[in-house]
This record gives sequence, structure tokens and C-alpha cells, in this order.
Amino acid sequence: MAKEVISTTKAPAAVGPYSQAVKAGDFVFTSGQIPINPETGELVKGDIRGQTRQVLQNLKAVLEAAGTGLDKVVKTTVFINDMDRFGDVNEVYASFFAGDFPGRSCVEVARLPKDVAVEIEAVALIK
Repeated sequence: MAKEVISTTKAPAAVGPYSQAVKAGDFVFTSGQIPINPETGELVKGDIRGQTRQVLQNLKAVLEAAGTGLDKVVKTTVFINDMDRFGDVNEVYASFFAGDFPGRSCVEVARLPKDVAVEIEAVALIK
């Protein structure tokens, strides 16, 4: 099975030695997305809701570059820096997924890259 690296300017560039996503077989595996505005390269400041919205917009852009979309996501992993903000993340998250929700794990972590509040990665089927 061959793998294909996915890259798009509609999501933030990788900030280390990794790809935005990799296609393998009928799946795409994204790297974790953080709340960086791809147009400005700046972090989205403010509450976790705004950060979550930007993260999911970035994730959507990466998936679209891979030829799929949020409707084909089968699993996500959500990393947050404060489980007390889970409800806020959940509310925004639910607005991006319609119908059958993907499987999901949510983990509280001590620290995320660039000290953001949320990071999300996904596995999706290719359309």
C-alpha cells in the first residue's frame, strides 16, 4: 500500500518534521490541528470556542485537500488543556459534524504546542 503526503495552504503549514496528513489505502490520517489562522500565520487568541472553531476549519481544509470531508471522519482525538472546558469544545464540535458522529477520544493534557487550548486530529475515509 502506497502512502501520499497531503499538503494545503488553506491550513497552517507543519511546524515540525511531519505532514498535515497522509493518505494510505482508503484512509487519510491527519496530524493534530491547532488554532492557527492559515492566512495570517497567527494564533487565534481568546476563548476555547474560537480556538476550537479555527481548529475544525483547519481540519476541514486538510481533509478537503485529501479528497474527503468531515462527513467521512470515522475517528477524532481531541486534546484540551482543561477538562472543565469540555462543554464549550463539544458545542462547537457538534456544529461541524452532521448526522452520525465519528468515534472520539478526548484527553486533558498539561500542555499543547504554542500553549493553545485545543488540538484535534482525525482519521477519515476517502470519498
